Formats: sequence, structure tokens, C-alpha cells
Amino acid sequence: MNDDVDSKNAKLVRRLVIIVVAMFGFGFALVPIYDVLCDITGLNGKVGSSAAKETVYPIDKSREMTVEFMTSLNETTPMVFRSETAKLKVHPGEYYRVNFYAENATDKTMIAQAIPSISPGLAAEFFKKTECFCFTEQTFKPRESKTMPVRFVIDPKLPPEYKTITLAYTFFDKTEKTHKN
Repeated sequence: MNDDVDSKNAKLVRRLVIIVVAMFGFGFALVPIYDVLCDITGLNGKVGSSAAKETVYPIDKSREMTVEFMTSLNETTPMVFRSETAKLKVHPGEYYRVNFYAENATDKTMIAQAIPSISPGLAAEFFKKTECFCFTEQTFKPRESKTMPVRFVIDPKLPPEYKTITLAYTFFDKTEKTHKN
């Protein structure tokens, strides 16, 4: 009887180990799967990290869209960060400039970087930034504040069903990572 119970326990342990290994493998594979899914579907609205070339587009005055600007901070980033404009009515093909305000809320020099995203994600390829503070790391002296511009245009080829685009930035404190490298 003990041999039968030991055999069943050993079999259960083997099954549980296989399940744990499979779960670990699946969790490890989620990041590349998610990246591929986002690339295929346009989800997550990832935008390029370099300036778009200044291009002359035909301005579509018959079409008006709303661009919303949202800001957030990573939970460990001790800053004040906001858009000076909450919403802007725009015409595709026309260039616009909006400012963002950021302030280091500490008594230490800080290096931070803003990561942008566009919603809906499929509109990201039509949202062209020619100037943006998000292209590079920003160094803030203690208690320093900055007004940082973003210059953008919406490609008139954006399908007409898009009426509102949200440009969101999240600032991350990179001070420790930068000083370690």
C-alpha cells in the first residue's frame, strides 16, 4: 500500500513540476508575443523615438479633429509634469506646437525621460512629431522647471473615422540607471 501511495505521489510531483516549468516558459514568452501582437494590430500606440522629417502636407480645412494631451509620472519619479494645453482642435496637414511643463521636485539633479504613446494605436503612424522633448533624456537641476515644446502634424491620410487622438507621456526617473552605466 505504501508503494502505491509513493508511486501516486511521485507521479503527482512530476506533473506539478511540468506544470510549473510550462507556466514559467509561458510567462517568459509573453513579452515577445505581446510585442509582435502590438506590431501587427497597432495596439499600445507606440510611437517613434526620433523626429519625423518636416513635410509639406495639404491642409484639410474641412476636417477638424481633437488632440488630447495627457501626462503621468512613473510611481518613483519625483516631478511635477503637465501639459499646458489639455485639448486642441486641429486640421490634418497643419503643424501645431504645444508646451509641456516639468519640474524636478527634489534637491538633487535628476535625469528623466518621457515615453510617449498614442491612442487609438492605429493612429500612431499618422501622428508625426518634428520636435519633442521625448526624443532625449532631460537633465533637471535641483528644483529646476522647464517648458518643453512638441511640434506635430497629423498626416491627412489618417482615415476619417478618427475624430480624437490622445497623446500621452509618462516621465521616468533614469538618474540611478544613468549613473550606474
